[in-house]
Amino acid sequence: MLKKSFLLLVFFIFTILAACSEDTKTDADQSKNKTITIGWPLDIGPLNPHTYLPNQMTAQAMVYEPLVEYNDDGTISPKLAEKWKISKDQTTYTFYLRNDVKYSDGSVFNADNVIRNFNAILENQEAHSWMGMVKHVKTVKKIDNYTVALQLDEPYYPVLNELAFVRPFRFLGNAGFPKNNATSKNINVAVGTGPWILKDYKKDRYAIFKRNDNYWGEKPKVDEIKIKIIPDSESIALAFENQELDLIYGRGIVSLNTYTYLKDSGNYETATSEPLSTKALLFNTQSGPLQELKVRQAIHYAINKQSLVDTVTHGTEKVADTIFWDAIPYANVDLKALKYNSEKAKSLLNETGWKLGNGETIRTKDGHKLELDLTYIATDAIQKPMAEMIQGELEKVGIKLNIKGTDVMVGLHQLMNNEVDINFWRTNGPPTDPHNFINESATPNASGVYEAKLGLAEAKDLDRKIQQVLVSTDEEKRSQLYNEILTTMHNEALFYPISYETNNVIYQKSIQEFVPRASEYDIPYTFMDFKK
Repeated sequence: MLKKSFLLLVFFIFTILAACSEDTKTDADQSKNKTITIGWPLDIGPLNPHTYLPNQMTAQAMVYEPLVEYNDDGTISPKLAEKWKISKDQTTYTFYLRNDVKYSDGSVFNADNVIRNFNAILENQEAHSWMGMVKHVKTVKKIDNYTVALQLDEPYYPVLNELAFVRPFRFLGNAGFPKNNATSKNINVAVGTGPWILKDYKKDRYAIFKRNDNYWGEKPKVDEIKIKIIPDSESIALAFENQELDLIYGRGIVSLNTYTYLKDSGNYETATSEPLSTKALLFNTQSGPLQELKVRQAIHYAINKQSLVDTVTHGTEKVADTIFWDAIPYANVDLKALKYNSEKAKSLLNETGWKLGNGETIRTKDGHKLELDLTYIATDAIQKPMAEMIQGELEKVGIKLNIKGTDVMVGLHQLMNNEVDINFWRTNGPPTDPHNFINESATPNASGVYEAKLGLAEAKDLDRKIQQVLVSTDEEKRSQLYNEILTTMHNEALFYPISYETNNVIYQKSIQEFVPRASEYDIPYTFMDFKK
């Protein structure tokens, strides 16, 4: 009996030691595996390079690559194409592909694969109509195994900029294509040429990307990137403070109150990018009070923009008086800003017949109240407090503003269907400003700008000039057209520019210093590393 008890004790101790040994081994393995963890409010989506939401562009950019790359200084450099040539008439772009590129599954990147991707994208042309190049592509021809020619029906100057964008002109390996090649519906597997490979994924919980050790370019310095899906901005901040996250990257991920609190604590490192894009309100001129220019102008005068930006963004964003900041190509136009002046706002409303009765707080005209609806993206940590402040500012001049948080696409469709008066809106930023904004302005069912401007007397004239500027081959003429288009939109108060947005980054002191890119969607994971 004693011998049996002794043997059981020995077995029990051995089992514990073996388990401890296994735990130690696991911990050791994990310590060797350098993983940077980031919080993100939305699931990464199916990682289809040729489609949009719910795909997250930041994740698509990790796996898939373009033919050319847009740099922070505005230049275009080679990527999957090592060089290119443009014909004299500017209708044919010949791309010479790198011959040392393989997909993450080992398959070859070549001309046949490029053409297969182009064909799949162009089959779904309507979905990509916001991108002007799509409607100008005539053919994509194979010259040899590593040379393709993109032929347009007429010149379209922003071709290289649009090819550099995160989607849809990025390239899926052959194994990712469904049998019918219709990537507009789904893909088989996320196979790209990029520096990261999706390793593990739990919808709405996390996604782990491992380093592509066969990557043709500069390889990432860490082994893995883990993206934790945390829908609530305050929960992201809490996870960061608890050191469950290594960094918070991007605009609107946490409120700027929280960002400032974390920054001022001195416990973390922070960085801010150059301006990326413009945050604005887009006015629906089709119906209701916003058909009147003076009402739109009154809203400009009624809002203390400097206070709005300082209070909500804590100085991390710059007040915007025009729809683009001056460094954007063709945007350095001399335009007069409508500065805060509440008395001017009241005067304009009186001139249009919107009057305040005795004891009334909301203006009326012909028995109708001056009441407007504004939608904002519910998950955006900046838009909600801005909406609330704007609501309070407009109340002071007799305008009732109803605000509602919703999904990005719901708000957009409400605007396009003439169901809402005002929507938060933003430019895409580099590399597609200003030409993409201009193209969307003349394209139905794209971004809402086309529909929003339908109430303007100049709508058709704007569309005509937009078509001219995009196909212009004369630089002087192009600059003049941009000047006229941007001046008309500004003078008609189609937008209320709020601020020029930036990428705000805060990271643990264990991470090496890095510079955030002037691109919202291309997070520089490849260059991130832990301190030695």
